[in-house]
Amino acid sequence: MHIISYFCITIIDYLSFMEKIEKKVAESLLEIKAVTLSPDKPYTWASGWKSPIYCDNRKILSYPALRRDIAGWLSSTVKDNFKECDVVAGVATGAIALGIMVAEILDKPFIYVRPKPKDHGTGARIEGVLPQGAKVVVVEDLISTGNSSLSAVDALRHGGAIVSGMVAIFSYNFPQAREAFENANVELHTLTNYDSLLDAARSCGYIKEDDMKLLREWRYSPSTWGKDE
Repeated sequence: MHIISYFCITIIDYLSFMEKIEKKVAESLLEIKAVTLSPDKPYTWASGWKSPIYCDNRKILSYPALRRDIAGWLSSTVKDNFKECDVVAGVATGAIALGIMVAEILDKPFIYVRPKPKDHGTGARIEGVLPQGAKVVVVEDLISTGNSSLSAVDALRHGGAIVSGMVAIFSYNFPQAREAFENANVELHTLTNYDSLLDAARSCGYIKEDDMKLLREWRYSPSTWGKDE
C-alpha cells in the first residue's frame, strides 16, 4: 500500500512539474517573440494555409539561458520516457543545434536528417554515423502536420535505425498530426503546445478573450481557415 501510494504521488509530482514546464516554455516563446499571434492579420504559410500564429523556435538559440533550459528539459524528457537511446538525431535545419546540445548532455552520438537527399557527393540524407539497429531518439523543434518530422523517421528506419520516439519543443496539436504519429507508431513528447500557448497569451494580456474562439477554431481546421475572407 505504501509503495502504491508513493508511486501515485511520484506520478502526480511529475505531471505537476510537466505542467509548469509547459507554461514556462509557452511564456518564454511569447517573451522572445519566437511565437507571434496575429488573428486580425493572418500569416500565410509555405503550404498556403492562412494562420493566426507563426512559430520560429530558432530564435531560442540567441538566448543562452533559455537555450540551456530548453536543451536540459528536452534531455530530461528523453531520459524520462525513452530508457534506451543509442543515438540522438536532429531534424534539419531547425533542430540541429538543440539536438547537438541534447546529445552532449546525454553523452550520446549525434546525427541529423536532411529534408531530402543532397544533390552531390554520396546523396546521403542522414549525416553522421548511424549503426545498424541503433535505438534513436529524434529531436524536433516544431510539430505542425507532422509530415516533415515523420519523413525523417522514415529515413532513419530505412537507414537501419530503431526509432524509439521523438521529443519536440512545440506542437500545434493538430488532430491530423496526432493521428499521423499514432499510425506511424512514433511516441511523441513535447515541452509545450498550442493550448498552453493560448492560456499563457491570455494570462499576460497578449490576446483578448474575444480572440480565443477564433484561435481555437483555426487549430481544428487549419487548411480551410480564413479562405472565405
